Amino acid sequence: MTSSPALTAAQRVYREPGPIVIEIENVTKLYKMGEEIVHALRGVSLHVRRNEYLAVMGPSGSGKSTMMNMLGCLDTPTTGKYHFTGKDVSSMTDDELADIRNREIGFVFQTFNLLPRSTTLANVELPLIYAGFSLSDRREKAVQVLSSVGLGDRMGHKPNELSGGQRQRVAIARALVNNPSIILADEPTGNLDSRTGEEIMQLLEELYTQGNTIIVVTHEEDIARHARRIVRLRDGLIESDSRQH
Repeated sequence: MTSSPALTAAQRVYREPGPIVIEIENVTKLYKMGEEIVHALRGVSLHVRRNEYLAVMGPSGSGKSTMMNMLGCLDTPTTGKYHFTGKDVSSMTDDELADIRNREIGFVFQTFNLLPRSTTLANVELPLIYAGFSLSDRREKAVQVLSSVGLGDRMGHKPNELSGGQRQRVAIARALVNNPSIILADEPTGNLDSRTGEEIMQLLEELYTQGNTIIVVTHEEDIARHARRIVRLRDGLIESDSRQH
């Protein structure tokens, strides 16, 4: 998929970064595949602040997917430290990690990951059910966030009644509904045509300008250029970490 160019320097809004939300120090990740030990990450350190818009890039085998799983608290380091909003993630139990994922991280996946038999509204309400919100509170929040992403007239539709772009907007609404510390988007335009992909990137741009912290994991240069900072991985190491101007 090829998207249209990112915003020019004159068009860009730059938010002042806030306090550190992600602090990774000398993290390694080893996997055993048969008799072979795979070094997916080889001593990575990274700080991400609130109100940042960061892209993580790298070719296949660079450690990009492992880094995404680490950032999203889907995995823990073999060695090293990971602090998320000041909490030591590297020593958490599975239940504690699940709670962090539900309350603090809004996930947006390439394949949308929507429940096919549930309505748009029910899909967006799901994280609020896990968080213990009452029916009336979660209905109110879900309606509000769906309206904010332009789907106020699609709340009763099921995923197969929506276009690809609309499904991704549902996924973004679901990611936003708990007011998370970060939005973590994994190849968010990978299943979309170029025009629809650009609409989704514009939506992420709007969310950033509203004060959301966004991390996009991608292998596409034109998608990464929408971010304000690009971290490039190669062979399990950070090859470069640059600000966009």
